[in-house]
Amino acid sequence: MYSHIMTIDRATTALIIGGGVAGPVAAAALARVGAEPIVHEAHAGPADQLGAFLTVAPNGLAALRAVGMVERVRAAASFATTRTEFVNGNGRRLGLLGDESQLAPELRSVTITRAALQRVVTDAAIEQGVSFEYTKRLRSYTDDGDQVTATFTDDTSAAGDLLLGADGIHSAVRQTLSPDAPQPTYTGLLGIGGFVPAVDIPATPHETVRMVFGARAFFGYQCEPDGRTFWFANLGNSERSVEEIAAQGDETWRAHAFELFDGDLVELTRIMEAADLGQFRPKGTYDLLSLPRWHRGRAGLLGDAAHAVSPSSGQGASLAFEDALELARQVRVHGGAPAALAAYERARRDRVERIAAVGRRRGAQKAGSAHPIALAIRDTSMRMAFAMIRRFGSQRWITDYRTDLADAHQEIS
Repeated sequence: MYSHIMTIDRATTALIIGGGVAGPVAAAALARVGAEPIVHEAHAGPADQLGAFLTVAPNGLAALRAVGMVERVRAAASFATTRTEFVNGNGRRLGLLGDESQLAPELRSVTITRAALQRVVTDAAIEQGVSFEYTKRLRSYTDDGDQVTATFTDDTSAAGDLLLGADGIHSAVRQTLSPDAPQPTYTGLLGIGGFVPAVDIPATPHETVRMVFGARAFFGYQCEPDGRTFWFANLGNSERSVEEIAAQGDETWRAHAFELFDGDLVELTRIMEAADLGQFRPKGTYDLLSLPRWHRGRAGLLGDAAHAVSPSSGQGASLAFEDALELARQVRVHGGAPAALAAYERARRDRVERIAAVGRRRGAQKAGSAHPIALAIRDTSMRMAFAMIRRFGSQRWITDYRTDLADAHQEIS
């Protein structure tokens, strides 16, 4: 079907566990090199109820372009986010960063709900011939050296040349592949947010998200042309289970958020006043900096299952899409042999672990401080850091990474 891409001699069957955002893109990439992927998803269909927002950065959009999905993702996005303005709680600018001007128009960063992104990449993969099996929750898998067999909780099974865990930060594939692997680490931040209708605040500049390093917490928001505003906040807090968070009560979390941003920009309070109560129920944020292994035999991991980066990096989905292309390229070279997974891990590990470390450092700056001197030092250091980034383009190693199914990756240093 895709004559411009070299294909492998024999069709490799690939069992992809997880139909979130990484799984469908990996399946589409594998199909383009002649493999036969099947996506097995635990839920009954794409998770349309997911409401969290995420950014797809230029490097992620470049990967989506390679599998014919970039225009559909851009069309489904809520808005373009090509610049980021950083201010402190008083509104004083700390820095302004933007996409590099030489990027193609279709590779400018966008903000999209996870539900919309999952739906779009799933539909696109199906149109490209990928098969999906729903209500297939993995129980475990076995690898006899010649093939790998997945067993699901409905007592059915499936066999293939490779099994790929694209099943998120709490990966069931990882539990079997590496039962002694480190567990995801709580970043110290709870996340809240959502959409609010038009509010009486000055609009953010065109295609610009404003990030506010408040005195005690972190707030981000961007206004659409019609005035609707997307917002989120990160609150420093001890780790809480889902049950503990629910027991606290949404009204209590709402009051806590207002207290944390009291004295910061008045726009933050006005946005929160317009928000539904449910937008204040927080979720813990986690990362997974490094695993001893991403593969064993004929089973491997990609996306958050292999390297969950903090949301502060802005790279979670984009790195998963890069993984998908690198994995497909190695399958094109090595077929369904375990060597494909080993080569994929070697090609990806250093980059994603470096970005995961960046995300953790950024997140550590969000909790604020009770000491004015500490806040002054934070603001000064951040102004200097953003000035250096603007002058020397030191983030280009992240966003200017380009992936292609036929050629080696390109990274601009």
